[in-house]
Amino acid sequence: MITRKTAEEIEVMAAGGRIVGRILKMMEEVVKPGITTSVIEAEAERLSDSFGIIPAFKGYSGYPSAICVSVNEEVVHGIPSGKRRLREGDIVGLDFGAFHKGFFSDSAVTLPVGRINGRARRLLEVTRTALERGIQTAVVGNRLGDLGHAVQSFVEGNGYSVVKVFVGHGIGKKLHEDPQVPNFGEPKWGARLEEGMTIAIEPMVNEGGDSVRVLEDGWTAVTTDGSLSAHFEHTVAVTKNGPRILTLDQEAHEENES
Repeated sequence: MITRKTAEEIEVMAAGGRIVGRILKMMEEVVKPGITTSVIEAEAERLSDSFGIIPAFKGYSGYPSAICVSVNEEVVHGIPSGKRRLREGDIVGLDFGAFHKGFFSDSAVTLPVGRINGRARRLLEVTRTALERGIQTAVVGNRLGDLGHAVQSFVEGNGYSVVKVFVGHGIGKKLHEDPQVPNFGEPKWGARLEEGMTIAIEPMVNEGGDSVRVLEDGWTAVTTDGSLSAHFEHTVAVTKNGPRILTLDQEAHEENES
């Protein structure tokens, strides 16, 4: 069942979402060659306490960490570890969510570790732009297929593949609500987008094929062919004035606008 949020509820989600955006932005200073991924986990915990939010993922269906950290061929749900050390040229996906005043928010970025090559840089740029294309279609009257088609056509038009076994989702009082939000589809297909819907749009894009497998830890999904993968995500509200991104880092956004 799809739940539509009131204007007041969307403001509450935006308050939590801004914190999520700020924390992910601050992680850019943390991600460096030589650190272990457990350092990222510790900082996510520290910042959560500092901002007064509850990490959304820790304990969710048994997931053990406050943040998902996925390196290179890891698509999503990577578990931070004191044994995994970042190297110059890696890319690392950070997926983070918060529970704040009764509502969830969810966002992800993929960051370069030091200097990355042009191939990796282009994958990040295409995936980030695919998210933007999806967000642009999140308007009243469009359908989920319009959104998925916008993402898929852009990604595949640039020579990459969209992961299909993992999709975006509705979000609100629960971390995962209806509807599912695929990053693929046909125009004019699926549920109609209505004012007050809040959805997490999150393209996962592989440099190679779209096939993935889950490692023995039961969580970490990797590309079957070992190719690089990138992941970007925002929580978005469908409003009468168009899509509203709820997980923006407001300070960085205002700097870019000025």
